[in-house]
Amino acid sequence: MRVMTYNIKTGGYDSSRGTRLEPIAEVIGSALPDVVALQELRGDSGPWLAERLGMRMIRARSSWGQPVAVLVGPEWTVLSAGSVARPFHHAAARVEIATLGGPLTVICAHLHPHWGWRRMHEARWLVTAVGRNRHALVLGDLNTLDPWTDHQERLAALPAPYRVRHLRWRPPGRERSDRDVATVARVDTRAIAALDAAGLVDVFRAVGDGPAETAPTALGGAEFSGMRLDYLFATPALADRLRSCHVVRTPTADRASDHYPVIAEIDI
Repeated sequence: MRVMTYNIKTGGYDSSRGTRLEPIAEVIGSALPDVVALQELRGDSGPWLAERLGMRMIRARSSWGQPVAVLVGPEWTVLSAGSVARPFHHAAARVEIATLGGPLTVICAHLHPHWGWRRMHEARWLVTAVGRNRHALVLGDLNTLDPWTDHQERLAALPAPYRVRHLRWRPPGRERSDRDVATVARVDTRAIAALDAAGLVDVFRAVGDGPAETAPTALGGAEFSGMRLDYLFATPALADRLRSCHVVRTPTADRASDHYPVIAEIDI
């Protein structure tokens, strides 16, 4: 089974400049995925892509942000589908698929773009949604830097309004008792750390090949500076079945969105 996550940037629409839906469909179709987790849907972009790719769509609506969806290939049976019933800024969709290895739970999420503490709580809701499922995947644009990498250089390259999205503020140390002392910033990796602490396995870290960064593409984006924001996480039992993972970097992907998709192959 090939599973992809892809943030398609504002539903593939660029206001008066038209759409990027055709190149998005080309990127997805060329990778031949069985399951696709999409973020930042708008209008009819989800149904259009599902029809264009010949896949079934399960969408999770958003109260404040943008919907997400899971597309499933026609050869796979969907056992159950719906939204993760929590107040995500964007949304999270949950789909259970029948496989020869048993039911596979796929959870597509798009975490809060601005505040690390909100992302941390959203990540914990994802852990709850996984529950005791033996074979489960959490994937999507998690908008969070990982806790295993030195991010100082890439953060220094960001404009201040975007840099603060990835910082966590704390008192400088117990040796100072003055309440008015300046605070000290550190990288906010709590959402990814919460998934890791729950025992979920970072798929790219386990079997990934090539560069890990997913944003920006050649399409640009001032809020990015060569960052890995798009992830797949697997339960330990599913992680034993991982075969490969890579970021899809093609000339078409360069102009289809401001994120590159990530695809993994699982023997299930």
